[in-house]
Amino acid sequence: MTATAVEFTRRDYSLVGRDTKRAEENGLAAAEWYQCPITRKELKELMKRSDGPALRDTAIWFAALFLSGLGGYLLWGSWWAAPFFLVYGVLYGSASDSRWHECGHGTAFKTRWMNDVVYNIASFMVLREPTVWRWSHARHHTDTIIVGRDPEIAVMRPADVIAIFLNFFQLKSGYYFFKGLFIHAAGRLKPDEATYIPEMERQKVYNTARIFLAIYAAVIVACIWTGSILPAMYIGLPSFYGAWLMVFFGLTQHAGLAEDVLDHRLNSRTVYMNPVFRFLYLNMNYHVEHHMFPMVPYHALPKLHEKIKNDCPTPYSSCWAAYKEIIPTVWRQVKDPTYFVRRQLPPGAKSVPYNHGTRIVPAE
Repeated sequence: MTATAVEFTRRDYSLVGRDTKRAEENGLAAAEWYQCPITRKELKELMKRSDGPALRDTAIWFAALFLSGLGGYLLWGSWWAAPFFLVYGVLYGSASDSRWHECGHGTAFKTRWMNDVVYNIASFMVLREPTVWRWSHARHHTDTIIVGRDPEIAVMRPADVIAIFLNFFQLKSGYYFFKGLFIHAAGRLKPDEATYIPEMERQKVYNTARIFLAIYAAVIVACIWTGSILPAMYIGLPSFYGAWLMVFFGLTQHAGLAEDVLDHRLNSRTVYMNPVFRFLYLNMNYHVEHHMFPMVPYHALPKLHEKIKNDCPTPYSSCWAAYKEIIPTVWRQVKDPTYFVRRQLPPGAKSVPYNHGTRIVPAE
């Protein structure tokens, strides 16, 4: 079921503009969110951390990276290398996104240093500065899809279809990533970043940016020295040519759903996926569950889903089912930014109003 708005003023998605103030005035900043009923005992059991699942999945990930990379190296110079680099690129530029995400939450491994090591490696792979994005993502969870507060709204309104397409290969987001690296390497922050990165963390941002730039410089030197782009096919370029699956997965999370509503059932999607996709995505397809209870490790999300699904909208049966809704919705938002998908809650579920004093007013 969809809904349209009767009134709209172009939103200010920056974190220092008029919608930031409006969110605060409307009680949407760092607000209390709806949570599905679950006993404390059940939640405590689900929140237990373990190194085992993440060690297994990380070992498989690195082994697949090594084998696909080796195949590409041995067949370099022929078209037979292409499928190996296709696999390598997805593992490097897409699967790293979920590893970055889970380790950033500190829930993938029980052991902290393991989370930190994989987090920093995956951050580099997916073009994310680790300290910046750790704090950015914390804000995203505090103020999910709250305009003027959430720095990670992927599809703004009116929808920019060209930008969405370019980001399937990190062409727009990659530009801003490298622009940010140079700003941070110079010892400065962007205005939005200054609103959520604590003072004590800022030197880390500057130092990491310099390290990242040094790595990229070394790759460029290696390419010039060898007279080949092969070094960049392993470090750097996979962040671009392998990013498409990350974006394909990522758009299912929130695209086309409600803004400014304090209920993750209404602004997030749970999408059933096949085992291969779930491995690559580390169960982030259970996105309603993840946002509602972000400290539950990825390997326990299917169990959490079973416990709260009767209080949530019907999950999407597949990625295709989700995209049958997303594509026409985003396309319509190009001309009608007030249009969004209104999720149907099951009978008897507690309802949270869609409108919290913003200008988006859904019609029945």
